Amino acid sequence: MPSTRSLKTLALYALLGAIALVMLLPLIWLVSTAFKAPTENIFEFPPRFLPQSPTLQNFVTVWQTNPFGRYLFNSTLVAVLTVVLNLLFCSLAAYPLARLQFRGREALLLLIVSTILIPFQIVMIPLYVLAVKLGLRNTYLGLILPAIASAFGIFLLRQAFQGVPKELEEAARIDGCSELGIWWNVMLPAVRPALITLAIFVFIGAWSDFLWPLILLDQPDYYTLPLGVAKLAGAFSLDWRLIAAGSVISIAPILLVFGLLQRYIVPTDTSSGVKG
Repeated sequence: MPSTRSLKTLALYALLGAIALVMLLPLIWLVSTAFKAPTENIFEFPPRFLPQSPTLQNFVTVWQTNPFGRYLFNSTLVAVLTVVLNLLFCSLAAYPLARLQFRGREALLLLIVSTILIPFQIVMIPLYVLAVKLGLRNTYLGLILPAIASAFGIFLLRQAFQGVPKELEEAARIDGCSELGIWWNVMLPAVRPALITLAIFVFIGAWSDFLWPLILLDQPDYYTLPLGVAKLAGAFSLDWRLIAAGSVISIAPILLVFGLLQRYIVPTDTSSGVKG
């Protein structure tokens, strides 16, 4: 007879599996709709999640009638540059907040973290006015500049830097490393999981951002994929199959990046480099 503990574990896994399935149902329906032929009813009840006659025509139509290649290039450029700049600036800001002693350090950290409480909707109008005055409207720089650093990224990396043993830092300093050299050669390799975690969050945020590109751009040559998918609603008079196909094209790179990088998000034992 199974033990009580085994039954509890089985019940827990069943509950978690049910929750995961409920959360995945909209994504499953979206992918299913993207592959359905025009003759199939996508709103039938109960819903049919497996297409009767799977077709790629919806993807072909979306790609041929809209510059999705351009949208894909724009989103990739903006997302990649945003990730690179975030990793650079957030790590440069987090290192002194974690490892250096100076007056006002805790107050500065508290001020930075408190900005997380400010919704983007409050600052988007001043940001838009500033972008227009700087001539950044309808430019890649205008899309990237407001997101080159974040309070969340600084806090995350600061916590990661604090977990690095002081012995590694002291050994590098004895060898003649400057503070910048310690940051580059010791700290960054030691917090690689935190860097990859931040990169995933920033990439997803930059890739799926809709509001800021919407108010900053009015030239289709600079549209990102979320704006391109929103444009399908008017171009095809709410043909949900084509909108679903465009949405699948938009989310596929996010799933790919997460699938490739998730195995690197593991705890790193930085103390292994310290000899007793």
